[in-house]
Amino acid sequence: MGKAERILLLEKELEIYNKVAGEASDVIIEQGVSNYPIIVAHQDEINFGLPLVDKNKTKGNWNLNASTLEEFVVKNILHQDKVNNFRSTYKDSSEFICLFVLSELGANFLFMPRKKSK
Repeated sequence: MGKAERILLLEKELEIYNKVAGEASDVIIEQGVSNYPIIVAHQDEINFGLPLVDKNKTKGNWNLNASTLEEFVVKNILHQDKVNNFRSTYKDSSEFICLFVLSELGANFLFMPRKKSK
């Protein structure tokens, strides 16, 4: 299986977190914390972001932490010279959730379409 297929499988697996990730992104924006929320999906321990989901307490296989572009810069996860490029590729937060996925594929930014409430 190629990397593209594995990323599609990852996206499918992360869909169950759509609601909680979307709500966390909305709170980050509404409270004026950042215009660039980033939800970190990981399976091991990390030391940034605020914990949202603990895989040991839910049915999923992922931990989620809420973070921001600003924290990524402060922690040197994203270098300052890449900020403008990141902002230009960041998708509309009312339509997409920005995920930073740490997996066996490495570290990847994914933009997951928000599920619309019915």
